[in-house]
Amino acid sequence: MDVSKPAKAVRDVVGTAAEKVADALTPDVPGAPGSAPPTVEEPTTPREPLPPKAEQGAPETRTPTGAPTGAPTTANGQQGAFLTTAQGARLRDTDHSLKAGPRGPVLLQDHHLREKITHFDHERIPERVVHARGAGAHGVFEAYGTAGGVTKAGFLAKGRTTDVFVRFSTVLGSRGSADTVRDTRGFATKFYTDEGTFDLVANNMPVFFIQDAIKFPDIIHAGKPHPDREIPQAQSAHDTFWDFVSLHTEAQHHTMWNMSDRGIPRSYRMMEGFGVHTFRLVNAAGETALVKFHWKPKLGVHSLTWEEAQLLGGVDPDFHRRDLYDAIEAGAFPEWELGLQVFPDTPEETFAGIDLLDPTKIVPEELAPVQPVGKLTLNRTPTNFFAETEQVAFHVGHLPPGIDVTNDPLLQGRLFSYVDTQLTRLGGPNFSQIPINRPHAPVNDMLRDGFHQQAVHAGVAPYRPNSLDGGNPFPAGDDDGAFVDVPVQVTQAPKVRANPVSFDDHYSQARLFWLSMSPVEKEHIVRAYTFELGKCYHQAIRERQLQCLANIDPVLCAEVATGLGLPAPEPTVPLADAAPSPALSQVGGQWPADGRTVGIVVDPRAGLDDVDEVRRAVFAAGMVPLLIAPHGGRVGDLPVQRTFATGRSVEFDVLLLAGAPAPAPDASPARDAKAGAADSATVDPRVLLLVDECWRHAKAIGAWGAGVDVLGQAWVAGTPGVVAGGSGAEVFAAVQRLLAAHRVWERFPASVA
Repeated sequence: MDVSKPAKAVRDVVGTAAEKVADALTPDVPGAPGSAPPTVEEPTTPREPLPPKAEQGAPETRTPTGAPTGAPTTANGQQGAFLTTAQGARLRDTDHSLKAGPRGPVLLQDHHLREKITHFDHERIPERVVHARGAGAHGVFEAYGTAGGVTKAGFLAKGRTTDVFVRFSTVLGSRGSADTVRDTRGFATKFYTDEGTFDLVANNMPVFFIQDAIKFPDIIHAGKPHPDREIPQAQSAHDTFWDFVSLHTEAQHHTMWNMSDRGIPRSYRMMEGFGVHTFRLVNAAGETALVKFHWKPKLGVHSLTWEEAQLLGGVDPDFHRRDLYDAIEAGAFPEWELGLQVFPDTPEETFAGIDLLDPTKIVPEELAPVQPVGKLTLNRTPTNFFAETEQVAFHVGHLPPGIDVTNDPLLQGRLFSYVDTQLTRLGGPNFSQIPINRPHAPVNDMLRDGFHQQAVHAGVAPYRPNSLDGGNPFPAGDDDGAFVDVPVQVTQAPKVRANPVSFDDHYSQARLFWLSMSPVEKEHIVRAYTFELGKCYHQAIRERQLQCLANIDPVLCAEVATGLGLPAPEPTVPLADAAPSPALSQVGGQWPADGRTVGIVVDPRAGLDDVDEVRRAVFAAGMVPLLIAPHGGRVGDLPVQRTFATGRSVEFDVLLLAGAPAPAPDASPARDAKAGAADSATVDPRVLLLVDECWRHAKAIGAWGAGVDVLGQAWVAGTPGVVAGGSGAEVFAAVQRLLAAHRVWERFPASVA
């Protein structure tokens, strides 16, 4: 094969396929950037703005004081067919500054230039100090009506539906960091209830690093890039992080979660959410209970492998964001159940010996089952990322009647911090009037003026009591749905800077988590600690963290110490006697595969009847097929989504081989480094790389026809999770069953029991 002229060879292969524009008669693969296909020529006939894409939504049109306008959501978007200034004056040109002659200086009077540049110079607002990297979506929450015994919150009444906006995020990285870093994820939900907005500001881990909010700047400063060099970005594998958590041993439980597979989720759709804190509920009779909030994904809890996460950081740093939006566009709407762990509201505020006000502790679900109270469905993507995802403002103090806070010292600090943050980020105190933040309940707050005031308040007496405005607004009573500040008895005590004695146990629940893991999950935890501590410069920090691991479990400590080339220390505290909690493990269940991606390698020289049949079956199963071919365009009548040059294994949950394609014209190291030494290969080396990576990442692999030969050349034939069959339908059915377990972990027997 002449690899010196790849362009001509590709043209010869493609032929006239590029002239075909009709898609195959199957659903579209998600990812089209606009709501209408573009034309080759520049459009010149004036027309109104295109409508949003079918999967896109926007904040409901409400006034700044919460009244519905009845206008469509597009009313907040751009209007008219013509380019205008911010004041609506039509413009004939936006490509040339106003100059004194074609070669003369630009004139100061060019108001359009000044408006355009000035606005551009101020497009960016300060990013969030934490949770800067995020993705959001609209949806709806449907209540089951099972929470009435513990809370009077109206949005949880049977049959009630509530609009929501959810923002997922990473904690440590900047807005430009990658999605797949090892980190805690935010899971913040804004419920637009008719009793006021409820913000459930959750994480994908049920515990936090610290017990008191006064340490929050410290842990974030420790986790963020070093201040002298601003590296490393979005990572905890560095000295300052491990220096902090090894000295503040209350962080060991959260650190264990972070070093587990929970730190690198497969998708936002496959991630649990936890309110972290204990809240207080009050029912219609005035009775109270303590509660922890849980989000349970319908697809199960699944994760990436560490190598996948690293590859995705380069191949597709937007992987989680793209996965969320593609799933919604494809109709595989992400779903979670909201559940409650309910505890008696006793003066001690403990349950089974666990202090419920300690945010570094969980209550195992075996002791207090999670009771489902409703379902969240995300069904619309943002119309404008900045206006919605970037400007949405959450606050743990946004609570409806029936939900109240507790004295958790981390929660108490957050009640101050969130409002303080929005004042700077969003330019003043009126951030609740930004469309994405507007309540869906009437607002009459007596707050006036300030930056970005959009309401036009009537009356002359914004104070209480008054007679000039007829007494309005009036206080609400119990029968009017007033918010309930639960009259909890405050214990008489001296002012101290101290924690309760029950907060002193820093190791028992980290040990509980370790003992609850399956062998393969333990292997991943060992590998994560070994990698992260291996990135630390100072041996003293590694030794100090090994001492913490010794106080959690001697096997974990010994395995990590071996990887670091250091001796394993002896415990300095008695090892806790903890019963494993099966609910903490991600391995062992069977889950739906909605919205998963199936890569199908095709050979233009082979028959494509099976490929078309499998492609349709994948769509019918609620998944997305991506055809991978030597070239773009089409193979037969089928559209190609990835080429051997552009595709990578980390994009696919399953790999199917429908052929054994020979090296393509661009299979040259000079053109594509992944091709390697292609001269002696009979199968394109990039296909063998796809197979090898999928195999290493414990993914199901299937092949039929000539594709079976590829399994042999890749040395994976006959291994667990690798299926060879006589037809595409037979093979797809087999790998579909394997996918229900997410991975084929039995391919790699663990050395840690």
